[in-house]
Amino acid sequence: MDAIRVSGRDALLIVDVQNDFLPGGALPVPAGDAVIPALNRYIALFVRHARPILATRDWHPQQHCSFRQQGGIWPPHCIAGSKGAEPAAQLALPPTAVIVSKATSAGQDAYSGFEGTVLAAQLRASGSARLFIGGLATDYCVLNTVTDALAQGFEVVLLLDAIRAVDLHAGDGRAAIAQMLEQGARPLRFDGLAPDASPQP
Repeated sequence: MDAIRVSGRDALLIVDVQNDFLPGGALPVPAGDAVIPALNRYIALFVRHARPILATRDWHPQQHCSFRQQGGIWPPHCIAGSKGAEPAAQLALPPTAVIVSKATSAGQDAYSGFEGTVLAAQLRASGSARLFIGGLATDYCVLNTVTDALAQGFEVVLLLDAIRAVDLHAGDGRAAIAQMLEQGARPLRFDGLAPDASPQP
């Protein structure tokens, strides 16, 4: 298999790296903050190649259906406009990054960045056919975003060093990775990039 290098058909898609999903947040993903240094390396690479960088975010109303008070399974999190809904402070998103809000209606949840958004149209308008995807959480929003990306006809490179799982049930993260690869996502760690694709010091 040829080494992966960033090309003019690629985009970086960062899934839900928000304060509430980090340690100390309302719905922390175990070691969720560990994705940030890895994602920052990919961000630097995509900035260098002048390719699009997009970031999804949960942007929930106060009474969102996923919250336990409304019969959902999660504590209140990522409420629109709150500190918890902000991107992680250490995530080096450039000013040109496109932010995609999802699950913005009280009665509808959306684990996928494509559900109820114009993400697919934005990607196609930028000439992107292959998506490098990382973020939180492996077994929920990353899994569903990757699944929908493949269904929409995009190629997917799954950033194994830039994802972490909730693991609500033991092994959920491993199972989600296996499912994404079986569906056609191509696995990658940063050190697996073609040598000339790495950012210059």
